Amino acid sequence: MDALLPPEMAVKAEAIGVSKAGLDGFSTFMLAVLAGAFIALGAVFATTVGAGSGSLPWGVGRLLVGTVFSLGLILVVVGGAELFTGNNLIVMAWAARKVPTGRLLRNWGIVYVGNFVGSLGTAALVFAAGHHGFGGGAAGATALAIGEAKLTLGFGQAIALGVLCNTLVCLAVWLSFSARTVAGKVAAIVPPIAAFVAAGFEHSVANMYFIPQALLIQAGASPEFWASIGSSAEAHEGLTVGAFLLANLLPVTIGNILGGAGLVGLVYWAIYLRRRSEG
Repeated sequence: MDALLPPEMAVKAEAIGVSKAGLDGFSTFMLAVLAGAFIALGAVFATTVGAGSGSLPWGVGRLLVGTVFSLGLILVVVGGAELFTGNNLIVMAWAARKVPTGRLLRNWGIVYVGNFVGSLGTAALVFAAGHHGFGGGAAGATALAIGEAKLTLGFGQAIALGVLCNTLVCLAVWLSFSARTVAGKVAAIVPPIAAFVAAGFEHSVANMYFIPQALLIQAGASPEFWASIGSSAEAHEGLTVGAFLLANLLPVTIGNILGGAGLVGLVYWAIYLRRRSEG
């Protein structure tokens, strides 16, 4: 069957936004926990593949890592879950006056917390499973490198990277609205997600897994692990909870909202729904 055209996609996005904003708090939270876990599973996949791609040219390795990371959003969209970054598109229904401001902020707040819980829970489980020791410690070394790299970003740079990231994530969700089949949804999701990861953009919910996983390794890995990678916990003292929350998660979240709600949601509302709202 033919895919939906953009004007039809906008109407669908508006209806989905109304539905999401009207969902009861318990269901919203539980679906948000699932989304956090789903994105974390994509991050585990990406970390594993990244640990084995060091011999590839930098861009090729990044493309490979980004492609497998798209598993996370595929699980969210096809499996059904509530993801904060994707839910920035509820702003389309809000701008169309179908969702009040309180409902919008309620959804974003519950989903953000639920995503955090799901991501942290998955990080703890992956650490308890000893995944960081896989590949002779290569998986853990890669996880540490990812977490540390994210904490070296400047505040403004993290905001900009967050804007770019969620522009692509929300475009992936937007494109999935056009599809009528699971295969179509997957095909729409993979390229934008692979692009944002390959380019090094910043996703708040993914970082709720990546950085805590590095923190867990820094704080609790065994002496045998550190010996296997030729390092020590003291060599990674820059990994702190404060840096995670204030130097990365805060600016990246701000950027994600600006990119997803502003550059995608409000733009498509202005193009396709504004006149309907005014009428």
